[in-house]
Amino acid sequence: MLQRHLGQGGPMVGAVALGTMNFVGAYGPADRDESLRCMAECLEMGVNHFDTSNVYGMGKAEELLASFLKTHRDRIVLASKCGITRNPDHPFDNSARHMRDALEASLTRMGVDHIDLYYLHRHEAERPIEEVMQTLLRFKDEGKIGAIGLSEIAPATLERAVAVGPVAAVQSEYSLWSRQPELGVMQACQANGAALVAFSPVGRGVFARRMPDPARFGAGDLRAGMPRFDADNWPRNLIRLQRFAQMAQDHDESPASFAIAWVLARARHIIALPGSRRIEHMRENLRGAELTLTQAQLDEIDAILPPGWAHGPRYGENMSRGPEVYC
Repeated sequence: MLQRHLGQGGPMVGAVALGTMNFVGAYGPADRDESLRCMAECLEMGVNHFDTSNVYGMGKAEELLASFLKTHRDRIVLASKCGITRNPDHPFDNSARHMRDALEASLTRMGVDHIDLYYLHRHEAERPIEEVMQTLLRFKDEGKIGAIGLSEIAPATLERAVAVGPVAAVQSEYSLWSRQPELGVMQACQANGAALVAFSPVGRGVFARRMPDPARFGAGDLRAGMPRFDADNWPRNLIRLQRFAQMAQDHDESPASFAIAWVLARARHIIALPGSRRIEHMRENLRGAELTLTQAQLDEIDAILPPGWAHGPRYGENMSRGPEVYC
């Protein structure tokens, strides 16, 4: 697979990583054995960067990873996160004590003594990022984490953070229907030697070969609360999505492959982070790392899905509380 640096001076990893949120039912029921098979096949196909969080399934994603890491730890660049509490009255906690407790719990759940890349999952607005960086640097000095990552932050936050210590990666949602990183985060990452890890590059499944049907979203499916899937916006979005899917089909490719290829073509410091529990979906995602889109194809994609084409914001009110707004 195409390889890219995970931050300036960081390890080389596959240009497509594997997210684990889907393994614990975020988009519907998940099967443990199927998820483990997906991990194994992804690893054999060159995916060596696995991403999780302590809040995915309230720790269940990390527990699932533990059984896989027992025999494959030396081949995997492992990432996890902290900073979200799931307490509606105090949803984000970046205090040193909370982060310490979260890190120790993650290490225990995954059965490891070291996490290669450890993210602040959400920045607590009231706490200076400089203080949070000092906590993360202590973890690094202790050998419990290898590198520091930040998630859903503004470019200004990254600039303040790197004044304290190096940041290897920034996670932001980035795809053909969520392009905000182009307004600053992408450039700030490049200027400061950080990888941009683009999560949901297949647009919460909208660029899959079989598009989701919001009417069939089950209990616990995160997308049910996202405005782009509601009864007003989805029919409008579907029109352009079908045109894009037809374009991919005309080129004998899946829309997911084209969507991943588009993300990777935006800059060489971008790593795509799709999540799927099904290997057939991941094969299409990984195909995107093999494609080199022509300028004519890029122009055609831009004509079908220009910046800002999607109807509705990407998050509803509750989920909008954490990501930093900068434009």
